[in-house]
Amino acid sequence: MFATRTRQRIAALDASADRAVERWRGNRAADRLFYGASALGDHSLIWVILGAVRGLRSEHDFAAAARVGAGVAVESVLVNLFIKSLFRRTRPPWDVERPHRLRRPRTSSFPSGHATSAFTSAVLLSEGDLLWPLYYALAVVVAASRVHVRIHHASDVLAGAAMGLAFGHIGRRLAPLPARPVESP
Repeated sequence: MFATRTRQRIAALDASADRAVERWRGNRAADRLFYGASALGDHSLIWVILGAVRGLRSEHDFAAAARVGAGVAVESVLVNLFIKSLFRRTRPPWDVERPHRLRRPRTSSFPSGHATSAFTSAVLLSEGDLLWPLYYALAVVVAASRVHVRIHHASDVLAGAAMGLAFGHIGRRLAPLPARPVESP
């Protein structure tokens, strides 16, 4: 009974979110933004690029870049090889009209790997960086893109974001950044 009610609530959440997002589908600017963000999130490309750019700033930032690279690798293995195999949730229908090409995922819909890697990376990249709001804003866009492009249900994305936040904070504890060197006057 509890499981049935929970499934019904999740289905209602997903349907409500899909109706809300439907208003934006077909809008050229929104489609470009979200299809582009979804493509950049494939294989964590955007996070690897941002980590590399951060790593060029200093030795301290290089450590942060290395940590995000390792963090995304571990997150990807955990989510794609283990967690998704436990749920095997079907994705939204693929045979809908799409204004841009997308890579068709082969894994389970739950949880969203794009959302998980986005929020894992945002947590790891943001530590000690003045650009931290940018990392979280990009994580929200990449995660939301998966609902817009009809590759994930909203509940997949919300669960992925929550897991990503948890993975990121665990990563911070397991691999703390070295202290930033004190600059002499």
